[in-house]
Amino acid sequence: MPYEPPSCVDNDIIGCDQAVTLWGLFRERVRRSRDRIAFRDWDPVRGTWRDHSWGAIAERVDRFRSALAGAGLGAGDRVGLLLPNGIDWACFDLAALGQGLVVVGLYPHDSAANIAYILGHSGARLLLLDTRSRWESLAVYRAEFPDLEHVWIRDAGAGPADRTARPLESGLTDVIAVGGPAPATPDIRPGSLATLIYTSGTTARPKGVMLSHFAILWNAQATAAVIPPRPDDIFLSILPLAHAFERTLGYYLPMMGGSMVAYARSAENLAEDLITIRPTVLLGVPRLYERMSRAVEQHAGNVIKRLLLRLAATLGWRRFEALQRRSSGPGLGARLIFALLERRVAAPVRSAFGGRLRVAVSGGAPLDPNVARSLIGLGLPLVEGYGLTEAGPVVAATSPDDNLPGAAGRPLRGIGVRLGPEGELQVHSPAVMQGYWRNDAKTAQAVGPDGWLSTGDLAEIREGRIFISGRVNEIIVLSTGQKLNPNIVEAEIMRDPLFEQVAVVGEGRPFPAVLIVLDRRQWSRLAQNEGAPLDQPNTPAIVTKVLARIDRLLVAMPRHAQIRAAHLSLEPWTIEGGLITPTFKIRREALEGRFTRQINELYSGHRS
Repeated sequence: MPYEPPSCVDNDIIGCDQAVTLWGLFRERVRRSRDRIAFRDWDPVRGTWRDHSWGAIAERVDRFRSALAGAGLGAGDRVGLLLPNGIDWACFDLAALGQGLVVVGLYPHDSAANIAYILGHSGARLLLLDTRSRWESLAVYRAEFPDLEHVWIRDAGAGPADRTARPLESGLTDVIAVGGPAPATPDIRPGSLATLIYTSGTTARPKGVMLSHFAILWNAQATAAVIPPRPDDIFLSILPLAHAFERTLGYYLPMMGGSMVAYARSAENLAEDLITIRPTVLLGVPRLYERMSRAVEQHAGNVIKRLLLRLAATLGWRRFEALQRRSSGPGLGARLIFALLERRVAAPVRSAFGGRLRVAVSGGAPLDPNVARSLIGLGLPLVEGYGLTEAGPVVAATSPDDNLPGAAGRPLRGIGVRLGPEGELQVHSPAVMQGYWRNDAKTAQAVGPDGWLSTGDLAEIREGRIFISGRVNEIIVLSTGQKLNPNIVEAEIMRDPLFEQVAVVGEGRPFPAVLIVLDRRQWSRLAQNEGAPLDQPNTPAIVTKVLARIDRLLVAMPRHAQIRAAHLSLEPWTIEGGLITPTFKIRREALEGRFTRQINELYSGHRS
């Protein structure tokens, strides 16, 4: 398929041809916008937000470049980056790219064992991380990453001055304090390897996806043709920058458009940060919007206010459908009622998001259409996208004026899609990965000789839109021979706020059952109402009530998809426990292994 560059939608957008490389993108943005604000972050010492201009960032990047050159690293060497989102993440990344190095982003909330594996597999020679305590947790696995020669610790604190005691360690402040002229830039080409982004590893060890400078630039520019970044935009960065979605759309895309990026402090401070920063662009995963939707419902107040909230969302959705030319819209009476509810009910909800969002993007997994319709009905400009790291990452997206909840959107211009055997989505794009690092066998399985990438996702293509229904390797085959997509069933069950985490099981069994982690607040209310012990959710009476609630949620599902047994728990599945990935996807094999006894008990008293 020939390369078809998407058109730039704004004169200030820096396209692929101008940038050439990610380093070139940064240098051109500094040239155009030296005095404008690039990033905003929280200063915990002063307790205030602080702004950083592109010129100030360029000076800090050059200090990082000098330090990297002084460490004896050469083009193509891998460097690990284990920091929370912030200007040091960006400055180190840009400096490494400017030195021709390959950045390996790591999740701060990942397990030490998984991080150690990635450091060893990538052959990283240098690691920048946040605290000495984190390094000490990694050092336990030191034998797994023998290539590591330098460890830079941002918040080093007090430590021994004797370098023989800690030969690898250096405090970041000391490392970049030397200054001096920035080193010469090596020969970096569009096809040069820019980064290894490791997949979350739901079924096996994480794989290192190899993405070039060009692949990421092309993908960002293609996305800009659908959702153009503007110089007056403020992106609120929430998702980890180690995630391909956040890195491309929440970091390089704003750089293309000269937008500002503000780094949220934490999940706990998100509600306050939204009101303070007042972003115009928000990137999130479905779980973020689902929790926001629940919070809106819970904070509505009494029954009457909740009914008014739902009425406002319903009428707002009908109005939205009319604007999308899919219906005639509400009548005069309904429009008058909506005008009142919009001002009294919907506007305060939008204010909780900062009050000036022009687009909120959900990516990483399918979003519950009911959640999307509710938030859109209340006026949130919510759109969805689809992609995967191996595709650079964005494949398809909806736009505010072409938005159908439940659809992943239309392929970006220049990307080809088709359905392979068993309905698997396949993608052809200039942004497709170069392969998996040190894994030719897996690369050959994923990318065919014709360059088409097998995504592993089940999909349908209707009227030019992509609809994702699940993963090829997660289909459950019951002992009856009937097949079940657990993702669809889990999404329906998760609509009930009582259920925090859900995993459907049943491979080789006569019917599907479910493992559930209960939301503690909702469970407390239910237990109090039913007179059940707070620490014992698996009483027969409670399980019966839970199954009844699930029956109502799955009423439209076929008979073989109905849940007939459930195991309830209060302890969340965690990354550290190995039951979910750093991107919060469940590890099915690990879950079934951990709960083997409980699963067997679910089936022991049932007949097929």
